[in-house]
Amino acid sequence: MITVSQIITELENCGNPEKAVHLSRFFKTGKGQYGEGDRFMGVTVPEQRRIAKRYAATELPVLEELISSPFHEQRLTALLILVLKYQKSKSETEKEEYIRFYLSHTRFINNWDLVDLSCYTLLGHWLEDKDRSVLYELTDSSSLWEQRIAIVSCMYFVRKGDFKDCLAIARKLLYHPHDLIHKATGWLLREIGKKDKAVLVAFLQDCYLRMPRTMLRYAIERFPEEERKKWMKREEVKTGK
Repeated sequence: MITVSQIITELENCGNPEKAVHLSRFFKTGKGQYGEGDRFMGVTVPEQRRIAKRYAATELPVLEELISSPFHEQRLTALLILVLKYQKSKSETEKEEYIRFYLSHTRFINNWDLVDLSCYTLLGHWLEDKDRSVLYELTDSSSLWEQRIAIVSCMYFVRKGDFKDCLAIARKLLYHPHDLIHKATGWLLREIGKKDKAVLVAFLQDCYLRMPRTMLRYAIERFPEEERKKWMKREEVKTGK
């Protein structure tokens, strides 16, 4: 029987105090920043993935202890294990149980890497052939991280050439105040452009006057330089810069 103390000991053995300090700064844990109060052990993501694979059979009650930890790496390792459990499961009932666990613990999925390394491989995959209203509920949430889960989960659909929900959610997030949502939405729009540039251009033509500068910059990142300049010039005209 795998215990939470076994996994924590593995993580502690890989910890690096200097890296922990660096990660605390990188993930903005200072007062008033988006990751305020988060704590780090200084464990790299590849090391966490290795540990997650070793403990992929961990049961949900143990993951519940791990995901509620004050330490960032323990929460991420719990999510990486959950992804592995979901991917290995052949049972729809089991998969639904893992998705319910994920959605009931979003308060602990509280930084951008925790979101991005879990949401579209779990929630996105699960919703491929199901009602996706939960994504719109998350979009309307007051939680920055639930809103990011909503847009980034669309990555799974976008990679399959299904853009409808991503575009709809992107429209709902046009006036969002936070840079992390601007970046995520621009990233997803850029992914649409990689699949079908005409779809992205149509969205830009309709919405660029309302798009935050960062969102636009991310969305057009793969455009030829001259084309990027034209879009950014339009944005400057919009803002009067």
